[in-house]
Amino acid sequence: MNLHQFRFVQEAVRRNLNLTEAAKALHTSQPGVSKAIIELEEELGIEIFARHGKRLKRITEPGQQVLQSIQVILREVGNLKRIGDEFSAQDSGTLSIATTHTQARYVLPASVARLREVYPKVNISLHQATPQEVARMVLDEVAEIGIATESLADYPDLVTLPCYEWTHVLVLPPAHPLGHKERVGLEDIAHEPLITYHPSFTGRGKIDQAFATRQLQPRIVLEAIDSDVIKTYVRLGLGIGIVAEMAMKEDPVGDLVVRPLGHLFGQNVTRVAFKRGAYLRNFVYRFAELLSPRLSRELIARAMTGHVHDYEL
Repeated sequence: MNLHQFRFVQEAVRRNLNLTEAAKALHTSQPGVSKAIIELEEELGIEIFARHGKRLKRITEPGQQVLQSIQVILREVGNLKRIGDEFSAQDSGTLSIATTHTQARYVLPASVARLREVYPKVNISLHQATPQEVARMVLDEVAEIGIATESLADYPDLVTLPCYEWTHVLVLPPAHPLGHKERVGLEDIAHEPLITYHPSFTGRGKIDQAFATRQLQPRIVLEAIDSDVIKTYVRLGLGIGIVAEMAMKEDPVGDLVVRPLGHLFGQNVTRVAFKRGAYLRNFVYRFAELLSPRLSRELIARAMTGHVHDYEL
C-alpha cells in the first residue's frame, strides 16, 4: 500500500464517490484511480466501497474504519511537511486565514499589521466566506486558522476557543425619534423597517430568537452580510440598522446615532478554530496571541491535545 492509494480513497469520498471527479482533482486518470483503490482493497482483504457495476455506491462498514485511518495518516504526512517548512524557514511563509467579512473588516486589521511587523517575511492570505465555509476551509487545510461567530463549535474535528465577546447596536439617523431614547426596547424597533445581517451571519440568530420569544414579528426590509452596506442603506433612509458593535467603533463618517442592544440580544462569542491534530507554525500561534490576550501559545497547544475547555478562559 502507498500514499497514492490513500489519497485516491480520500478524494473519492470527498467527491461523493465520483471517480471521474476524483481523478480530475488529482490530475490523473479515472481508470488509474479505480485500479489503485481495487489494489488497496485486495491487499487489505476487504471492500472499502460497495459497488454497482463499476460505480461506487457507498462506503462499507470496514471501509469507514479504513477511511478514518487514512485521514490520520495523511494528516500526519501533512504535519511532517509543515515541520520541515517550519525548521527550514522559521520566519517566512504564508498564513492563511478564513473569516467572515465583519471580522476581516473590523477586527483583524490591527492584528495582521502587527504580525507583519513581527514577521515581515510572512505573507497573509485572507479568505472571506460564510461561517460554514470558514469551518470547511480549516478542515480542508485551505486555511490554518478560522475566525467566526457562528458554526465553528459545531464541528468535532475543529479545536475552537473563544476569542472575544461582543454585542449588537442600533444605528439610525440623528433625526430619528429613537435617537433621543437612551434605552431602546424590543417593542420600539419591532415595527420599524429594519436593516440587518443575513440569517447565517454575525449573530442574526440571536436577533430572531429575541423577537420570537416576545412573539414579535420584525419588519426586516433588507438583509446583508456587510456592515458597511447596512450603514449605507440606513443613511439612505430605508430603515434603522442592527449591526455588530465593532462596526461602529471607528466609523469614518460618524453621522449615525448608536444605541446599545446587548440588553435585548445578549452577548455573542467570536471563536478561533484550528484543525484537530494539525501542526501549527510559530507565526500561527503569534497571530492568535495578537487576536486576544487570552489566547497564549501554551493554552492553544494544550487545547490541540484536548486538555483545555472554554471555562478555563
